[in-house]
Amino acid sequence: MILYLGMQMAERGRGRGRGHGNGGNAPIAVEELMQTQNEMMHVFMQHLQLQPPPPPPPPIHVRDKRGEFMKGRPPVFTHSADPTKADDWLCAVERQLNIAQCNDLEKVLYASGQLQGAAQTWWESYQATRPNNAPPITWLEF
Repeated sequence: MILYLGMQMAERGRGRGRGHGNGGNAPIAVEELMQTQNEMMHVFMQHLQLQPPPPPPPPIHVRDKRGEFMKGRPPVFTHSADPTKADDWLCAVERQLNIAQCNDLEKVLYASGQLQGAAQTWWESYQATRPNNAPPITWLEF
């Protein structure tokens, strides 16, 4: 398309059989240059109109990790004098967090939501004693 139009422009500029009788050395008139440019733009616009519009982007799928976590019915933890009970709770909750493919911060957020009673009070106290500029609590720290 562009080559074809460029050839037309070159032919006009050289005067091949178009009434420019000086052997191809005739300068291109501004009007002729503008006409050629308009023709090129017209062909280009027609080409654009023939192209189908690009397909819309696929919809963004947002996973509900919290919902996936809760579908596994993670246990709640209130308190226990037996440390193995707390460890069992952590293992059960972590299993559900991994199934839901939660990141480190989501693990802390969702697991802490399963604390009730004395365990919830402990968690709220722990958070309150941290400095304001402290980094987020990691799963390992939790």
